Amino acid sequence: MPDVADLERVLREAGLRVTRPRLAVLDAVHAHPHVDTEALIGAARARLDAVSHQAVYDVLRVLTDRGLVRRIQPQGSVARYEARVGDNHHHLVCRSCGSISDVDCATAEAPCLTPPGDVDFLVDEAEVIYWGRCRSCATAPAPSDSDGSTAQRGTP
Repeated sequence: MPDVADLERVLREAGLRVTRPRLAVLDAVHAHPHVDTEALIGAARARLDAVSHQAVYDVLRVLTDRGLVRRIQPQGSVARYEARVGDNHHHLVCRSCGSISDVDCATAEAPCLTPPGDVDFLVDEAEVIYWGRCRSCATAPAPSDSDGSTAQRGTP
């Protein structure tokens, strides 16, 4: 995990001013990958005491726009953020508990950036999400859907 000097350098190299909210949010994203905005607000407040919801949302937008943070939003989930950018990795999402894990590109390269057939389109990112159950949930009894609240994508 990067230290404060590394985070300051990253912000400056992206052409951004170094501010306490930016440092707190960027540090929180590095420390807690795949968490939602509410969790990042809590983590930023643990470092700064006082930072508004709007400030965190603004910082996340700027960091995402500058490519320092990646926003992911699996179907049925709120937006989540991670600091692992620029390597075309994919995600595993547990249908039961909602946990998200990184997984490298299945072929160890980026052929998934080349669409099949003759398309007039330059692809710069592919988003692959593997759905299933994490090891902990897979060994637990499957939950019943007696209340009709099956919310996870692709669950029958």
